[in-house]
Amino acid sequence: MPRKTAVEIGADATSFFLSLSCFVTFLVILSLKENIEGVLSRDDVKAIVITGLNGKFSGGFDVTVFGGIQGKKTKKELGFMSIQFVTDTLEAAKKPLVAAIDGPAFGGGLEIALACHARISTSSAQLGLTELQYGILPGLGGTQRLPRLVGLQKALEMILMSKRVNGKEALRLSLVDAISPADKLLKVARQWSLDIFECRRPWVLSLYKTDKLEPMGEAKAILNSARIQAQRQNPNVMHPLVCIDVIEQGIVSDPRNALWKEAEALQELRQSSTCRSLVHTFFSQRQIFKIPGISLMNLQPRKISKVAIIGGGLMSSEIATMLILRNYQVILKEKNEKNLSEEISRAKENLQNQVKHGKATQNDLEKAFSLLSGVLDYDNFKEVDLVIETETESLSLKQEIFAELEKWCPQHCIFTSNSSTFSLRSVGERTKCQNRIARVHFCLLPAGMPFMEIVRTEGTSPQVTVDLIDFGRKLRKTPIVVIDRKGCTVNDMFVTYLLAAILLSERGVEVYKIDQALESFGMQFGPFRIIDMIGFQAFVAISKMFVERIPDRSYKSILLSVLQHHERQGRCNGKGFYKYDNCGKAYPDPELNNKYIKKAGNLSNVTVDAAKPTKLSDTEIVEMILFPALNEACRIIFEGIVIRSSDLDVASVLGIGFPTYRGGIIYWSNSFGSKYVHSRLEKWSEEYGDFFKPCDYILQKSAEGISLEKETNETKSKL
Repeated sequence: MPRKTAVEIGADATSFFLSLSCFVTFLVILSLKENIEGVLSRDDVKAIVITGLNGKFSGGFDVTVFGGIQGKKTKKELGFMSIQFVTDTLEAAKKPLVAAIDGPAFGGGLEIALACHARISTSSAQLGLTELQYGILPGLGGTQRLPRLVGLQKALEMILMSKRVNGKEALRLSLVDAISPADKLLKVARQWSLDIFECRRPWVLSLYKTDKLEPMGEAKAILNSARIQAQRQNPNVMHPLVCIDVIEQGIVSDPRNALWKEAEALQELRQSSTCRSLVHTFFSQRQIFKIPGISLMNLQPRKISKVAIIGGGLMSSEIATMLILRNYQVILKEKNEKNLSEEISRAKENLQNQVKHGKATQNDLEKAFSLLSGVLDYDNFKEVDLVIETETESLSLKQEIFAELEKWCPQHCIFTSNSSTFSLRSVGERTKCQNRIARVHFCLLPAGMPFMEIVRTEGTSPQVTVDLIDFGRKLRKTPIVVIDRKGCTVNDMFVTYLLAAILLSERGVEVYKIDQALESFGMQFGPFRIIDMIGFQAFVAISKMFVERIPDRSYKSILLSVLQHHERQGRCNGKGFYKYDNCGKAYPDPELNNKYIKKAGNLSNVTVDAAKPTKLSDTEIVEMILFPALNEACRIIFEGIVIRSSDLDVASVLGIGFPTYRGGIIYWSNSFGSKYVHSRLEKWSEEYGDFFKPCDYILQKSAEGISLEKETNETKSKL
């Protein structure tokens, strides 16, 4: 990287303009410092405007400097940037500096703007201190200046939640001083800088402002409340608490001294496992869109406006609901009027639930429902851009449907299936358009999961893959591209995870202890809460297909059948593993262990004494439930189904609620290694059967003594 990264973009007899590069690094800081010091010494310059290049102020610090990836920065170097440059060069300058902000102003970029004597932005600019999402804290004075500009309460919200605000909101908060159209931004900022120089506007040093700070007693109460909330939301991470301590230091003591504490805290957090894991997750989520053999083609996605869904059932109505809420026109095709009426009624009920739970208004519902239509034939498929087939698992039926689609749909239309039982080649066998056939999986909770799986074959065209990736992103889902196989990559991991929990419960481990252990580990929800949310009917159907496809390594549950027999269906009817009130709040059910689990144990010839539940530590519970899912993920890697092992880290985070601060299920395994995973699975397989049997990939990596991570070059060549 060239050293001169702060570039002069224009000057006149009174003001000087400097452009800040897109990402802030130590070299950028040095360059900017040299430029500003040079300008300050010039007699012909009265004021300085700092702006960005190409409509972007600054995306913040280069993330690769976090987590020790590019070597260590000492406290002295970090203190130099925060104090000697931002505070003693920028803020203490004898000539006014004004930040002209358009586009993103995040992290270190915004912190530089906070030290300027005024900030002018466009209404569409995005401002935020986003460092906590990488396991660190703002390190260029943001912990001290933001509270003094917007107040402690709002600053804590923005920093702890990595929340971004637009220019209009920033003006309301006093984070910026004025709003300007983009084409007049530099002119307005220049005039502000000269007005400050001529004393027509106040010269503000953000670090020493106090008028926005709450009184000391109130401030301490706000800080204590923030600590309690941070511990409740993320009990396994420390950086939010460290950040709150640094903010408090500046309020109760001297803010300049707190800058040194901020630098010291940043140095320590940069080397933490949490930071390394979050940075890994950050890059993995961006890497997932890079498809070998396709990304470099620079193909532009085609617009998808109208989607047809063929086949009934819970999944199709869930998908239809999700699509119309994203403003897609949806055609539901069914075999007869009765099935079609039931399908539309389910979709309408789903929409009503959105209103009931405050996720949509009645107007939203009416608008969404107007986008949905039902048909019994293919006459209306002539303008369809995408078809999603969700029919029953019959190969001949699916082949017949795809053959009909080829006759009725336009040449650009993409044909997809949500099925995981048959290969795509088999499904499209009777067509001549294998290049536009793919599979989309929305996994167990279509509307709720921010994740989507795209399955392609060697024959699927690159354009179709690009179109489906864009389709997934517009649904606000992260799509993972995989090779065609029987089963759904994420569902196989997910179902294995849930079946492992059921297996333990049927052997005497208390259900609520299992959920508590997994939630304490950091999972978004415990496995039994998830099964309740999915609904027993849907989960039984999906797990049945899983068991039938791989009977040698799956677990057939008796417990779910017992619960269904007693009219328990999950959250949908208020009774599952938990009981639910009218607001959907879950409560433990004391009858569960004493009555139903004991009965399930008797039916499966497993003796369970409800009065003496099996004793396992939280760590043992977590490993016995997550290691089988890890085992399934390793099989997927071994079979060459994914492009990168890190794709499964993303899948585990977005698909099964794995904690981001642990980096994903494969990355997490580095903390104990392949030999440990193998030994534990081997032990459990001897005790409980082949459900726990370690796969060949784990066996191989254990013998080699290396990690389970792998960049799957074999798959890259296939794609």
